[in-house]
Amino acid sequence: MEKAYKTMTSSSVMNITLGIIMIVAGLASGVITIVNGARLLKDRHGITF
Repeated sequence: MEKAYKTMTSSSVMNITLGIIMIVAGLASGVITIVNGARLLKDRHGITF
């Protein structure tokens, strides 16, 4: 029974860690996207087709 608890504990710790990493990666990619979009909007007067 104790082995099952240890397995569930390590699994839950890994899941929480993976969730935090995914949140941080999502926030970072969102910030990069917003910055790049703002840069494109700022320089749109120089774009000609």
